[in-house]
Amino acid sequence: MTSDKKNISLLTDLFVRSGLSNIVISPGSRNAPIIISFANRKGIKAFSIVDERSAAFFALGIALNTQKTTAIACTSGSAVLNYASAISEAFYQKLPLLILTADRPSNLIDIGDGQTIRQNNVFANYVKKSYQLPLNIDTEDEFKSAKIIINEALYECNNPQPGPVHINIPFDEPIYGTTEEQITGNLIDNNKKPIVISQNKIKEIAKKFSESEKIMIIVGQMRPDSKLSNILSKLSERSNTIVLTETTSNVFNGAFIDTIDNVVSTIDNKDIESFKPEIVISFGGQVVSKMIKKFLRNNKPNKHWHISPSGEKMDTYFSLTEALETDEVTFLNSLEKKLVPINSNFKNIWLDRRNRIDVRKSEYLSKCEYSDLNVFDVILSNLPKDSILHLGNSTPVRYSQLFGSKENIEYNSNRGVSGIDGQISTAAGYTYYSSKLNVLITGDLGFFYDSNGLMNKYLSPNLKIIVINNSGGGIFRFIPGPDTTPNLEEFFEAKHRYKAEFICKAFDVDYIKAHTLDDLKTILPNFMNKKMVLP
Repeated sequence: MTSDKKNISLLTDLFVRSGLSNIVISPGSRNAPIIISFANRKGIKAFSIVDERSAAFFALGIALNTQKTTAIACTSGSAVLNYASAISEAFYQKLPLLILTADRPSNLIDIGDGQTIRQNNVFANYVKKSYQLPLNIDTEDEFKSAKIIINEALYECNNPQPGPVHINIPFDEPIYGTTEEQITGNLIDNNKKPIVISQNKIKEIAKKFSESEKIMIIVGQMRPDSKLSNILSKLSERSNTIVLTETTSNVFNGAFIDTIDNVVSTIDNKDIESFKPEIVISFGGQVVSKMIKKFLRNNKPNKHWHISPSGEKMDTYFSLTEALETDEVTFLNSLEKKLVPINSNFKNIWLDRRNRIDVRKSEYLSKCEYSDLNVFDVILSNLPKDSILHLGNSTPVRYSQLFGSKENIEYNSNRGVSGIDGQISTAAGYTYYSSKLNVLITGDLGFFYDSNGLMNKYLSPNLKIIVINNSGGGIFRFIPGPDTTPNLEEFFEAKHRYKAEFICKAFDVDYIKAHTLDDLKTILPNFMNKKMVLP
């Protein structure tokens, strides 16, 4: 059974033919044809989540895990706008979402008809492409137009880099009609062609790389990739090359600097020339560290190449020489083959400083009183191998950078636009297709803000949520500025007395509380084996 609306029947068919299977649907009436077509189609897993914002972040988590396009679908009107936060995160984190929004026919827009807004192209600034399907596909030309639109949209979701794509779909009434006749179409050959950077360009960069005594490679947010780890490890053996990573970079090697702020915070004026790179190569998503951004913006390298398959000119450090339109593994492997040896102490300068700071950090933690810092130390030290760690924004993701990466732990965080919304929902979506232990560490405001993420019948027992409840946004006591105003507690920190206990009871989620560090150490082993929230 499918909807008798041919436009959505065709879309459903091509969705399945493309090898896709996941769609997260929020209830409504105008999207009835979408529900009927997708929820009843063999090979499709349709999720039903009421809150559109939570639904979109749940889908984002699925896309993050599966690395395949995940669809979201809602009714018309304000429901559409509730997708905006997750769509912007998907855009900047480069995750493939297919946004399907039901709409009324164009003649009913802006005439006072109910539940209508201007939906066509509504996400223009935060999607790769926007499309609108024809209202009817009764003629050969209409069918051809719809087929091209759908094929292009499915292709754009992943090429040359993933991202969200919007299809607005108008339906006229009646909207609940069904048929056994499935409208079918063929996939257009849109196979991605590999982007090959010229050998002359590689030789040019390799020459500069080999001649320079100070090379810095900066890795932003990435998915785990063993090939990338291998080539970065090989490059890090060079005495002139230091590799800077973060936990969310998901690459691990003892020769990488994965606690950037710990090191950069100790660089004073007399050290600058020793630590300043001549050449920077960057790739990946957002970098958490504000300190490395400030350091490189104030002490610009001579050359900065950013690697991006889409040719994105990511001038994070205000010194971009060129965007290299290729993928990082292909480029770095080609580059490494053309490098010649060079003697330099640049890598050792960075590693020696890192090692000294690590000793001081351990000494400090051994004496530190009960606080966020030693709570994080205990939690991170007790994470089982092969766990997935989801980090809330503001303090949780920043604290993780102070402790660095653990081998065999995967780190996820919504660092595309770094919002606190959707943290529970994203982790829940990711965990649905994960057999591993998934742990979300979030602040209290992030937890309460996305508490609707618990209104979800797809929560997996291997998802554990740890809430660091400081009764407000603790980040605003760290960053300079808020404490100089009379508005710190009410407007910046949003001081409160809320507890997570009764929210958990409402959604049938187990709850336990740690009052002290000893409580935490006692509770953690059992907590990791139960479905519960730990504040």
